[in-house]
Amino acid sequence: MLSRLGLRPRMAVSYVLVSAAAVLLVEAVLLAVLVPRVRAADRAAGVAQDRAVQAELQLQQVTVQRLAHDLAAAVGKRISVTGDALTAAVATDAFAVHARDASPGDDPVQVVADADGRVVAAAPADAFRPGGALPAAARAGGPTDGRIAQQRRTFAWAAEPIQAEQGVAGIAYVELDLTQRPSPAPAGSGPAIRSVVLPGAGALLLLVPVGALFGLLSTGRLIRRIRGLSDGTAAMAGGDLRVRLPVSGEDEVGRLERSFNTMAERLETAVAEQRAAAGAEARRAERGRIARELHDSISQDLFSVSLVAAGMRKALSPGSALQQQAEAMERSLARTMREMRALLLELRPIQLEDAGLAAALDELCRAYEVRLGIPVTADLAPVDLDASVEHAVLRVVQEAVGNAVRHGEPASIAVRLAADGDRVVVTVRDDGLGFDPREAGGRHGMGLDLMRERLREAGGTMEIASAPGQGTTVRVTLPAVPQWLG
Repeated sequence: MLSRLGLRPRMAVSYVLVSAAAVLLVEAVLLAVLVPRVRAADRAAGVAQDRAVQAELQLQQVTVQRLAHDLAAAVGKRISVTGDALTAAVATDAFAVHARDASPGDDPVQVVADADGRVVAAAPADAFRPGGALPAAARAGGPTDGRIAQQRRTFAWAAEPIQAEQGVAGIAYVELDLTQRPSPAPAGSGPAIRSVVLPGAGALLLLVPVGALFGLLSTGRLIRRIRGLSDGTAAMAGGDLRVRLPVSGEDEVGRLERSFNTMAERLETAVAEQRAAAGAEARRAERGRIARELHDSISQDLFSVSLVAAGMRKALSPGSALQQQAEAMERSLARTMREMRALLLELRPIQLEDAGLAAALDELCRAYEVRLGIPVTADLAPVDLDASVEHAVLRVVQEAVGNAVRHGEPASIAVRLAADGDRVVVTVRDDGLGFDPREAGGRHGMGLDLMRERLREAGGTMEIASAPGQGTTVRVTLPAVPQWLG
């Protein structure tokens, strides 16, 4: 169920669950510590309560004894003073005197009986019927006391003999109802446990809205950062390699954003390099195709036409005008075929990866020498160059040698490669027809412009020294590392 929700609600729910688990754990620990102590306190309180009850009963018993003694003394004193019988003495204010001396809060039943235990008077009057009998234990004749528990009533009682001059004149009996006296109830463990459980329950109720709100607020920025990463990844998967993310911190997400940007930059560079390599491969393939077409069609046709021109020259009369034209056509075809071979060599791809720059240049010089019969000397010093600079040097030398063969009709060509500090110097010199660089145009201008454009991309420069009839020298200077890398 939670997996169908977004990350933000899931984190909010997790905050609530973790907080609730923490509260429950604290509650469990408190209860585990508190309950044994509360139970021990309950047991101690129960013992104390029992002792208090016993003390209270003993106090009530002492009170009843005192009341019975006081009542007996008051009635006996009346008998001594008046000399009347017991009934006359009770008719006096003996009960009133005794009530005045009773303890506050006591509401005892007071009875005066004769020596045989028959009730003479009682207060309150409806407590015992006159002429009735006292309890058997109270008629023993001597001081007695105790507690009686009936089905619905518990009371303490005491009986004292009433002494007169002639002896025991009666019995003073007092009982005190204990049923209505409330006993202290034990506090028990409930309030203490509730004092722990109820706050925990309240905290759990508050955790749901508070935890959810805290989870939503605290995860907002994190979710936005993660959503930015997700959007950037989706954009990159869709082909947009230029997407970059703002680095929003130094934490794990910030490091992930920085790593994403680094990955995007490397991927963009790799794709650009792959596209460049694919373009270069496509250009090499196209150059190869053009070279094959030139070799298989135009070169063969030129060779066939040159054979026809040579046959015409041999068949015509020496010194005739047609023979001279045939010779001129044969020379023109020979020059065209030489330029075609030079063009084919220029279009021929040369591998740098396996052989290196010096070996590739040496192979280029040997190819021109073998295919065209022109001596090409190579003075090639080992240099450590970047791959892009090596490629630029190879193409410039190929273009310069091809231009010399096609346009200069040289007897020899010299190629020199040397290192000069942090720069590379390449010199291509021929002893051909030469030209005026200020008037270079047409077929010369196109090759020179391509050379300059290639050198400009690599951060190099080119100097041309030439004059009609004095040959041509092309001097190229390039940095060992291209400027865009330096």
